[in-house]
Amino acid sequence: MKRLFNHEPYKYDDNTLKQVHRGVLGAVIGDIVGSTHEFLQNKEYNFELFTDANDFTDDTVMTIAVADWLTRSETCPVGNDTLPDIMRSWGRKHLWRGYGGMFHRWLVSEYEEDQRPYNSFGNGAGMRVSACGYFATTLDEALDLARKSAEVSHNHPEGIKGAQAIASAIFLARQHLPKETIREYVACQFGYDMDRSCDNIRPNYEFDVTCQGSCPEAIIAFLDSTDFEDAIRLAISLGGDSDTIGAMTGSIAAAYYGVPDKVARKALEYLPKEMVEVLNKFSDTVDR
Repeated sequence: MKRLFNHEPYKYDDNTLKQVHRGVLGAVIGDIVGSTHEFLQNKEYNFELFTDANDFTDDTVMTIAVADWLTRSETCPVGNDTLPDIMRSWGRKHLWRGYGGMFHRWLVSEYEEDQRPYNSFGNGAGMRVSACGYFATTLDEALDLARKSAEVSHNHPEGIKGAQAIASAIFLARQHLPKETIREYVACQFGYDMDRSCDNIRPNYEFDVTCQGSCPEAIIAFLDSTDFEDAIRLAISLGGDSDTIGAMTGSIAAAYYGVPDKVARKALEYLPKEMVEVLNKFSDTVDR
């Protein structure tokens, strides 16, 4: 398979397919599928999910970093392997994956002033949070973990809200609650306008990298969907920041529908071994 970036793909077998965490993989799939649509803005629904041009982006790298952090938190003493350390380790290993300018500086700078939270409300807080929604055993824990995952860089109230909205939608979707219950919770808890559909949003929606301008739309794409693939297609068809919206929608849809074997198998071909190993370890952790 020809890719935009060169890395050794993971040589998986059927056992890996069974072991890998499908929920977090849902976010990765949305990112990979959306990676070739971000700057096209063609708003099509019928497209080839996986092509030679697709690849994982910064959304996947930071999603894996948060999953890695939560996995280590079960086995490491408090104070070791902090989330910023883990995010910087993963980010520096996979550096040219489309990070925003401020976050790139946060990743690579050795200056203390550049390593502090920088009051961002960018949707990077929402795209990396999926593992928190799967790790949590209560809704309050999902909200707390989402806040912690966001505030290391995206400590603006809207950045934290976006992460919490996605994580709580995942947690509620895991309970297979009615979609209208999830819609009402997100609207009441976070003040987002959820009385819209993808058909309402699509015609005038433009590229928007803020949490408040993309997290509600990602959740609505899930709410409008009928299955996992439909959710991904609806998310990408909105236009906008397609890989990130795809990642956020995919993370929720995976909780509600699961991820088909065929789609999961194809997505794994794009990932290096070290990322698949984190997804496997995360499965072991959440099954604790």
